Amino acid sequence: MSILYRSILLLCLAAFAFSCDSPQTESSSVTAKEISPEFKKVLDAHGDWSKWLNAKAFSYALVHEINLTQESHFINLKSRKVRISSGFFEMGFDGEQTWISPNREAYSGKSIKFYHNLYFYFFSIPFVLTDPGVTVEKVEDKLLNGKTYPTFRAKFDSNVGDSPEDQYFLLINPETNQLEYLLYTVTYFGDTAPSFNALKYEDYRDNNGVFFPRILTGYVYENDSTKAIRYNLSFGDVLLLPDEFDASLFEKPSNGVYAD
Repeated sequence: MSILYRSILLLCLAAFAFSCDSPQTESSSVTAKEISPEFKKVLDAHGDWSKWLNAKAFSYALVHEINLTQESHFINLKSRKVRISSGFFEMGFDGEQTWISPNREAYSGKSIKFYHNLYFYFFSIPFVLTDPGVTVEKVEDKLLNGKTYPTFRAKFDSNVGDSPEDQYFLLINPETNQLEYLLYTVTYFGDTAPSFNALKYEDYRDNNGVFFPRILTGYVYENDSTKAIRYNLSFGDVLLLPDEFDASLFEKPSNGVYAD
């Protein structure tokens, strides 16, 4: 665990303790957009999702299990400013531009802009689908690995996100009402007919009344089945916080560079 992460985590825990002593009242909670009764049942199965609506900041530790590299993610939820701290780089979004430190070569992926909020979005589903400009509707059940799942489709307004043409299907465990698989496409890199990928959500843990998966596993998806594993992630130290992180956390370091 990095020195930066330990320092910020201590501040987070202090804020978290304060928030537990000062619970939100019903009158102070944020009002969500209109949610269908069917999708509300899914949200309810993931805990007290009003805590997501009322939170100002979010943090967690992520481990890439394939190579055992760790990242610490810090997000201001309203502005979606992000900082990712790892042993190899610092990466962030300051509200206008994405940046990386110490240099672009520190991250081997195609795009800083694509990566900076990728796992935040996956990890935050279904809560993040309460965002303005996102519509969630019940659709026909889907079959995956021989099992039938109640299914929802998320659609995005044309001005939402960097790739609103992406498709998302939420496959819901019929017994628990929790998200079990996400089928999704990636159009960010210009693919006009992308294939679907599958992402499995496992081992939900209670984080102060809100349930997040401990494990996400990405699969190749073919013929209504999951095939080879593409990536495997584990999560811990999850915190929803009542106050934003200081804006300076998301500023480009002096040795950093702006990058797409």
